Amino acid sequence: MGDESKGESQSQSQSLLNKKSILYARSTSHAYDELHVFRRWLKWMCVDQSDTLSTVLSWFVFIIFAIVVPCLSHFLLACADCDANHDRPYDNVVQLSLSGVAALSFICLTRFMKKFGLRRFLFLDKLCDESETVRKCYMEELNRSLKILFIFVLPCFAAESIYKIWWYSSGGTQIPFLGNVIVSDIVACLLELSSWLYRTTVFFLVCVLFRLICYLQILRLRDFSQIFHIDSDVETVLREHLRIRRHLRIISHRYRRFILLGLVFVTASQFASLLMTTRSTADLHIYKSGELALCSLSLLAGLLILLRGAVRITHKAQAVTCLAAKWHVCATVDSFEAVEGETPPISQIASNQVFPVTSEGSSDADDVGDEEDEFDNTKFVHSYAYSTISFQKRQALVTYFEHNRAGITLYGFMLDRSYLHTIFGMELALVLWLLGKTVASIA
Repeated sequence: MGDESKGESQSQSQSLLNKKSILYARSTSHAYDELHVFRRWLKWMCVDQSDTLSTVLSWFVFIIFAIVVPCLSHFLLACADCDANHDRPYDNVVQLSLSGVAALSFICLTRFMKKFGLRRFLFLDKLCDESETVRKCYMEELNRSLKILFIFVLPCFAAESIYKIWWYSSGGTQIPFLGNVIVSDIVACLLELSSWLYRTTVFFLVCVLFRLICYLQILRLRDFSQIFHIDSDVETVLREHLRIRRHLRIISHRYRRFILLGLVFVTASQFASLLMTTRSTADLHIYKSGELALCSLSLLAGLLILLRGAVRITHKAQAVTCLAAKWHVCATVDSFEAVEGETPPISQIASNQVFPVTSEGSSDADDVGDEEDEFDNTKFVHSYAYSTISFQKRQALVTYFEHNRAGITLYGFMLDRSYLHTIFGMELALVLWLLGKTVASIA
């Protein structure tokens, strides 16, 4: 009876510890939490939804700055009898594009935080299984991600601020809804700038988070490439690659809707922009089309962050196949040399005279510079000829890599460089078709 009660108390204590660990994984930050700075910035950006009050505030700010302010700006604040410089013929495209991508980003970010939590979404709960190098580099990139976010947002916000300040200060609107024209213009200008900053920041935040998660997988792939330089067995290599593939599949499943809908929104925005700016009656003055160009630049920059992160990690993951094949060849050559003895055959001596073997410290290696990485390089892999790995096991592993390509997928389609070429071809065909229609209508 004592043993049973003792076992029950231990099981209860273990269940309490498990519950506490689950709560800690989704709780707010504390003084020693690595996410306390990140969560603080999320609160300042009003996208934190860790509790009920933060969730209500987050949705309130989203409705105000992504829906209410753009609608008021387009239908009320723009004057109907403006002069040629203050007319905004492309404002509807700008407002719909920014509000569309902001709504998509906010809804996806809300779903991510509610379903997974910030720590689990950023794979911080899996860092305990990684090496010290991966953990250190990932935390450095996590702290650097906010700087990257502001690098993209602040220049565009500065240009937008200059345009809005000029538009209101030069008499763009004359609606004294607060009783005073100057005060009304200041309040309206601040609201429009806050709305633009909020929508752009939310969109870039989701893109930067995707880049951050992809960077973690790149670090893991770099760490995984070191397996081929030590005496590892096939089972260890296979288990680690299966774990990386599982995480890549999780990332693809989480972000596939955002990437696809983001591509659709950006393409539709560019199509509408081209359709309006290539008309025969279109006036492409800097005061009129400058805001449209800034909006297009922001959307394309965010899309480029997404596609570059996906393509980069797919390239690294597929380069493992080349590394494994090179490892297999080097191990096979070394095993034959070990069996034949130390004296090289006459054919090998002749081949060495025709194709001399250079050392790793030669000038050829120095000329390469940073163009080769740890995956795709022309250096021999220092294999272990006396390893217990047989030829059949190595061949089976290489065959597995060849037929199981890892990377970021979009509903079964691999996001690699060919995918980027396809997108570029589609966008170019759209532009050329629209330009052809415009030129034909003018003629």
